Amino acid sequence: MRKFQPVIIIGAPRSGTNMLRDVLTKLPGIGTWPCDEINYIWRHGNVRYATDEFKPEMATPAVQRYISRAFERIASRFDLDIVVEKTCANSLRVPFVERAVPAAKFVFIHRDGIDAVGSAMKRWRAEVDVPYLMRKARYVPFMDIPYYAVRYFVSRLHRVFSQEKRLAFWGPIFNGLDEVLSKHSLDEICALQWQHCVDRADEAFERIEPDRVCRVSYETFVSRPVQELVRVAQFIGIKVGAADAQNLVKGVSTASVGKGRHELGPERVQCIVGLVGSTLRRHAYAS
Repeated sequence: MRKFQPVIIIGAPRSGTNMLRDVLTKLPGIGTWPCDEINYIWRHGNVRYATDEFKPEMATPAVQRYISRAFERIASRFDLDIVVEKTCANSLRVPFVERAVPAAKFVFIHRDGIDAVGSAMKRWRAEVDVPYLMRKARYVPFMDIPYYAVRYFVSRLHRVFSQEKRLAFWGPIFNGLDEVLSKHSLDEICALQWQHCVDRADEAFERIEPDRVCRVSYETFVSRPVQELVRVAQFIGIKVGAADAQNLVKGVSTASVGKGRHELGPERVQCIVGLVGSTLRRHAYAS
């Protein structure tokens, strides 16, 4: 078996997890799955559980073996020293992830929840992206295919008849989502989804050794990408010079900072702050 270091990126949807993964996997010896997320792999063995908030004990020995082998296959296939994985739903179940991949290091990235809401709303209303789905479908465990096929059909059908033209569900499914969907507008749904992801991750990382967790602010990363990449790379065990880092972060931009706040407008921003203000304040995104 090839020796490698697993690195798990944790973050709420639309918080810069893709950006961070894509930058890190440009480094030599670092790679990931050739698709966006592998939630299908994380959920195998618990596929019919109603939400993504898995309890630690749900990482049974069989589940641990399955997930470990998935990491081992990617490390061997691409000759990797470090396997980076990013699945946003993992922000709801960090203790489960830690039990499933006990050697993992974690990079926790957070972003202004208002901007994340503005971006997430577009995904809830998105048209089907067939190439994207096909890349992910390659990693659906064979026995789980019927379950996901039905869920996908139901979600797309809901979009046709929904007044808000949204999917039945998108992104991490947290405990209580059904009630939220029945009572809140789409921007509020996205805000509460963001809050649940950040709160569960915050709670989990309070109980994990600090030297296993690197915390990253999206806003700081995009404004100081060279320094932040050097810092994160050092945390995962890679030395990167400033000149190399400069080349790797050429595509990183501050263009999306404040974009969600602008698109939502002052009235909706104020409403969202009233709804999830405690989490925004904890991360210095509201006063």
